[in-house]
Amino acid sequence: MSEPSGTPGLTYAAAGVDVEAGDRAVEIMKAHVARAQRPEVIGGLGGFAGMFDASALRGMRRPVLATSTDGVGTKVAVAQAMDKHDTVGFDLVGMVVDDIVVSGAEPLCMTDYIACGKVVPERIAAIVSGIAEACRVAGVALVGGETAEHPGLLGPDEYDMAGAATGVVEFDDVLGPQRVRAGDAVVALASSGLHSNGYSLVRAVFGAAGWGYDRYVEEFGRSLGEELLEPTRVYAAMLLQLARDPEIDLHALSHVTGGGLAANLARVIPAGVVATIDRSTWEPPAVFEVVRGLGDVPVADLERTLNMGVGFVAVLPAEQAEAAITRSTELGVEAWALGTVEDDIDGDTEGAADPDVVRGAKGVDGGAVRMIGRYDGA
Repeated sequence: MSEPSGTPGLTYAAAGVDVEAGDRAVEIMKAHVARAQRPEVIGGLGGFAGMFDASALRGMRRPVLATSTDGVGTKVAVAQAMDKHDTVGFDLVGMVVDDIVVSGAEPLCMTDYIACGKVVPERIAAIVSGIAEACRVAGVALVGGETAEHPGLLGPDEYDMAGAATGVVEFDDVLGPQRVRAGDAVVALASSGLHSNGYSLVRAVFGAAGWGYDRYVEEFGRSLGEELLEPTRVYAAMLLQLARDPEIDLHALSHVTGGGLAANLARVIPAGVVATIDRSTWEPPAVFEVVRGLGDVPVADLERTLNMGVGFVAVLPAEQAEAAITRSTELGVEAWALGTVEDDIDGDTEGAADPDVVRGAKGVDGGAVRMIGRYDGA
């Protein structure tokens, strides 16, 4: 093909895509990715596909693969404003692998995708460093990823990210509503804060109040930005230890993400029973009360949006609840008795008029969750 005469032709770099910067980002992140490996990983960074040796599955009776994908939402806007990018990478892993462990599956491997307006190698490496560290904590292999430069679609300092992971569980060990029975106990596992949901509401509240991210907040004991960037707790490894404890027979788990506590718990409650959750059993961390008070946010809306201090919920036989609470605490996560599962005898949870009752969340046609009481300290 002949070169056109006259002015120089338009190049990929002139169009806003810096291939060399992408290569530099990969070189910088290699050391981080090396920390997030498992013996089953085949090959290294840079292949067209990550490879994972699944021969161990041949020893399973009926292996079931579990997959999940997610992002971090508008929390990335806070990271961009603060110019601190490693914590949202950590968040990404928690949002993905902890959905997998809900089924009782062990997350095995993960990939990530980062789209940005301009590749700044150090910024991309910071994001990946958080992803790799969270993978290490979860015991998941980071087997690959993709960084895409989208000039004209995203601003030079803008980016978004997504991740996907795969896990495996024996069919007979799958957790879920099929195991839940009337008489079971509901146990809460504490969140580390807001996690990665509801940031559109949170940012709107603080934006309307004129609070900058550098503002010191007495209730937090640190700046607003530091509070908002507190990483999502990654529960996968400790929950797998809990599930494998011979003294504990987990029936179901619920990851409290978008939709709040009641809506996510309702996804694992079977038809014919209702889980009653007592708000007086815990006091939500300060950030939730600050958001409510500063924005005059109705409690019902707050509960439908934020986790209110409960990051995960376990459902199990009532006589094992105390053992689960003790074991969770030993594994570094505060836990407490949250409520009970009962037969829905009178059917008073059928209607949708009661704001304290949730049924059929996210398309699941199952049981219900009823919220009672007031928060401790309210």
